[in-house]
Amino acid sequence: MRAVITAAYETPYERHPGVPVGTQTLLADAVLGLLREAGLSLQDVDGLGVSSFTIHPDHVIDVAWKLGISPRWLMQDPLGGASGINLLQHAVRAVEAGDASAIVLVAGDRMDKQNLRSLNAGYNRVTQEHLAPLGLGGPNPLFAMLTRRHMESTGLSEADYAQVALAQRRWAATNPGAVYRGPLTLEDYLAARVVSPPLRIFDCVPIVSGADAILVQADSGGTRAPRVEVTAIKAGHNPDHQVGSGLVTGLAAVHDEFWEAAGLGPQDVDLVGVYDDYPVMVVEQLVDLGFVPDSDLERFLNHQLKEAVLPVNTSGGQLSAGQAGAAGGMHFLVEAVNQLLHRRGGGQVEGARTAVVAGYGMVLYRYGACSNVVALRRVDR
Repeated sequence: MRAVITAAYETPYERHPGVPVGTQTLLADAVLGLLREAGLSLQDVDGLGVSSFTIHPDHVIDVAWKLGISPRWLMQDPLGGASGINLLQHAVRAVEAGDASAIVLVAGDRMDKQNLRSLNAGYNRVTQEHLAPLGLGGPNPLFAMLTRRHMESTGLSEADYAQVALAQRRWAATNPGAVYRGPLTLEDYLAARVVSPPLRIFDCVPIVSGADAILVQADSGGTRAPRVEVTAIKAGHNPDHQVGSGLVTGLAAVHDEFWEAAGLGPQDVDLVGVYDDYPVMVVEQLVDLGFVPDSDLERFLNHQLKEAVLPVNTSGGQLSAGQAGAAGGMHFLVEAVNQLLHRRGGGQVEGARTAVVAGYGMVLYRYGACSNVVALRRVDR
């Protein structure tokens, strides 16, 4: 049985949600909104996958019970920016194996100051024992050091990295759900407050509350409605991550096998979504996936990205739409599915039929520890 993605949904992201709005409510809103869009009921769902930093002490089965779902397949994933694609990989295999026929994957968090502080201090044992005692206050200083190292290695300037934030803000202007949609100029960027040199405020994701969800179903072949097929999905890590520079992600390790499995190349892709907790990570992932074949990063940033020759992070990305905790790992899947189903409205990439989405997550000292990537294709019949 072939698995396809038939719907995607994102709750409105909020910078300062009301007191009664908790993580469980956000997850439920995303699930119910997804099912409304798909024309299904909770009784039609027989699989559930959840990613969230803040549902503790509950688990995925508690979410299913509260929603009234009777699942045959369950999964909970803690891998942050890599969680969405990881959940998708397992859900596709489950549908193909006949373990479930309609799986909802949902990710989200209420990220208020208290939850954010707890997350930054207790992200993992490395953070608890070696980073939090230093008073770093989160990942900004770690990725500032990585950005500086990247600048020294590539010769890129702060104005070059700015093109990531500027390009995504232009896309955000077309996304009613983005928390920041106003114009952003290079002058605005360079004049902004420095958070951790060389990072400015526009290099750091705004923390929001919200949730994202996608629906993976068995494709009976009896419908002509458009849907999205997974053509390749790979996960990898950099074997040198403990001693390496951090300038190469795990995507480089799966580059060849991913494109071979997808049956296409970077030049065939209509839009790309890469996890964008910081601009440097956008650049690194695009390089590792082969979207900068001539290695001319300055030209790529100031031409292909600036002029949207390659549409990247067309939702505005987390840098403008916001980072809703673990929903960041699902956000770009939702955007890609809506683009391929041609439901994106004013920000629609004309004629989009193929997309690549990459995930990146779990900070270990200096950079994310895991990466994954998926190729998606629109199917009409």
